[in-house]
Amino acid sequence: MKKSIHSIVDSIGHARFSSSTQMFGLLLAIGAALGFSIKAIFVKLAYQHGVDAITLLMVRMSFALPFFIAFAIIEERKAAAPIAIKDMMLIFLLGLIGYYLSSLLDFIGLQYITAGLERLILFVYPTIVVMISALFFGKRFAKETVIALLLSYFGIALAMYHDLQISGEFTFYGSLLVFGATLSYSMFLVGSGEVIPKVGAKRFTAYAMIISCLAVMIQFGLLREVSDLRQPVEVYLYGFAMAVFSTVIPAFLLASAIHRIGASHTAIVGALGPVVTIVIAAMVLNEAVSLMQMLGALCVIAGVFTLGLKKRA
Repeated sequence: MKKSIHSIVDSIGHARFSSSTQMFGLLLAIGAALGFSIKAIFVKLAYQHGVDAITLLMVRMSFALPFFIAFAIIEERKAAAPIAIKDMMLIFLLGLIGYYLSSLLDFIGLQYITAGLERLILFVYPTIVVMISALFFGKRFAKETVIALLLSYFGIALAMYHDLQISGEFTFYGSLLVFGATLSYSMFLVGSGEVIPKVGAKRFTAYAMIISCLAVMIQFGLLREVSDLRQPVEVYLYGFAMAVFSTVIPAFLLASAIHRIGASHTAIVGALGPVVTIVIAAMVLNEAVSLMQMLGALCVIAGVFTLGLKKRA
């Protein structure tokens, strides 16, 4: 496990790829970044129709589940051997930590903060991966890592100040929830390094998402009534759009991009995400864009670039 974690962290900054796969890998990474970026827009639009976070998450995952079941069946037919029980248990745990818990905290947090701030907080996951490795696996901080951390979190502070002027006192609460989503997703990424080499990226993604979808359904059954699914048709349209364009497609695009161009280049391309979200949120949701917010976005992006471009010692 420790060896796998170190390989993930070391890959940030020195992944190399051949010219034959570069363009296609970059296009995959751009597609994943755009897909994940518009998720917050769909959530905000759905909230305008009075749906709560748990019900909306149920709608999203219900639409997404058949796709992942189909992908799992396809991957199983191509697999040389079944997944070992130990690996399946780890996939089960990672599915709960990553896609289920992270999505739940993110959806609730979006009730209190703007889509732009949410995307900025989620975008710092590479720095959290590095911190987890330093705290639990003895990975030392490089100078570039410290600079990346300072830039990223200073940028979030600026963006939070922007939201305080708009959303008020609940901004910190919403930001804390989304940061919890980022932390759980980072833990998922760290743990996935142990399983993906054994079962494959697509196979792992399909099973982890199936587990996440089932967890959401169980939670809905325990906390809500069937009558809560009587929502305006717009909620189901946004839920379907989230399932297809912000869940299924970008999840596999991301895995394929990492496979072709490496984690560092994929993370750098992901810098498009916060900017795209801020621009679309301003156009579609009429969210105010301030100089403070743009400076915060630039700091966060610069931090991830610093982390992604650092050279191997």
